[in-house]
Amino acid sequence: MGLFFLFLCAFLQFSTASPLRFNSKTGQFKILQVADMHYANGAKTSCLDVLSTEYGTCSDLNTTTFINRLIDAEKPDLIVFTGDNIFGADCDDSAASQVAAFAPAVNAHIPWAAVLGNHDQEGDLDRFHLMQHIVSMDYSVSQINPPSMTLSMSPEGDAYQSNIFQASIDGYGNYHLKVSGPQGSSLSKKSMLNLFFLDSGDYSTVDTISGYGWIKASQQFWFSQTAAELQAEFRSAPHSQNTSAPSFVYFHIPVREFVEFGESNMTGIRQEGIGSSDLNSGFFSAMVEAGVKAAFVGHDHVNDFCGRLNGVNLCYGGGFGYHAYGLAGWPRRARFVLVSLGKGDDGEWSGVQEITTWKRLDDDELSIVNKQLL
Repeated sequence: MGLFFLFLCAFLQFSTASPLRFNSKTGQFKILQVADMHYANGAKTSCLDVLSTEYGTCSDLNTTTFINRLIDAEKPDLIVFTGDNIFGADCDDSAASQVAAFAPAVNAHIPWAAVLGNHDQEGDLDRFHLMQHIVSMDYSVSQINPPSMTLSMSPEGDAYQSNIFQASIDGYGNYHLKVSGPQGSSLSKKSMLNLFFLDSGDYSTVDTISGYGWIKASQQFWFSQTAAELQAEFRSAPHSQNTSAPSFVYFHIPVREFVEFGESNMTGIRQEGIGSSDLNSGFFSAMVEAGVKAAFVGHDHVNDFCGRLNGVNLCYGGGFGYHAYGLAGWPRRARFVLVSLGKGDDGEWSGVQEITTWKRLDDDELSIVNKQLL
């Protein structure tokens, strides 16, 4: 029954969300990242860490209003929710909370993707059923896991892939999406931007390791293999390219390498410690080897910086939700990324020419801060 439901969800997904592609007029693709909504029960759920004058009227509905304002102002092509979308422990009904949390994307008919954080599953749904519900929702382009992925171990201990379906990748919500070239162009069937989504888990399940979860070996194997396949496809006929298509990776819990940044080598603010796993899983090295352009995380609500390390931009989204901890007087915020194609001498669209990111604040002007090139 579960396998049937997975394929049924995939069918429903494609019946409501158009394939992702660059705009045929502008050659651009814009992504809104929403980190840590911590949504619970709507108007019944009070805000945390706001000004004293705001406590009486502030609720989850402020989170909804913020995302609606961003959609109206920026008109993103894709919205990515990077975990702790709901605060499960405070939810009366986790499925209903997810419906309310993601409603702005659904109501705007905008494709959206989600991964889980470390708090989503603390209510009445486990991680599998949360992702199953997310996949089934209108305009969701999320997936539970790669349907053909099977990870086994050879007698020598090396990982290899089998052709038999079984759920053997760790976590739920490991998938990738292609963003194709503009409709009607020679690149319309080429993925010009690759998006990866991974489940960074919740908490360690290893007795000798404390703290938060991490991206496991099975996930890294799938990621590295898929990234290599996508780049080979990009360079193959028809319309073979002699460069690499940029890749973004979205997950919740930051990798340990985020600790490498301070005022001298980052754009944005660092106001709390890096809440990574106590274990360095090696996933940052996997991203470097795959040529990833940027990784986007949440989890640490009052960090919002981007820094570049070994060619990979490591970026926080910044705390979004009003039922999440923050700093009173420090506005909630969200990150945008705009990817722009170039044009050749013949006027045809070519590969990605520029990637820009900025944040919008939930103030009267939806102020733009920290605009930078990636």
